[in-house]
Amino acid sequence: MLIMLSTILLTLALCSFIMSLSAALSKKTILDREKMSPFECGFDPQSSARLPFSLRFFLIGVIFLIFDVEITLLLPLANISTLTNLYAWGSVATLFLLILLFGLYYEWWKGALEWSQ
Repeated sequence: MLIMLSTILLTLALCSFIMSLSAALSKKTILDREKMSPFECGFDPQSSARLPFSLRFFLIGVIFLIFDVEITLLLPLANISTLTNLYAWGSVATLFLLILLFGLYYEWWKGALEWSQ
């Protein structure tokens, strides 16, 4: 227990040190207007260089990634079925699929899957 606690504390300290060192070294010191504005062949830009991004597209992408990870976790259940008790395997698979289906139903009910709104 002591070894695990010391390993966790050492890891947290090392990560904190690396993050603070990175933040200290990446500060921009020049805050000049010309240096901070986008360059368009010497002309002042007519509009912002940032394009708007559809929040709906982002949400659909995040939902896709979540379900993709869940399916990836579901695939090894086929290999485990021969090694374990059939009742235990069936209950775990059913519980996993129910959680997946309830998540899909909840997102559908909240309207997260509607593209046009």
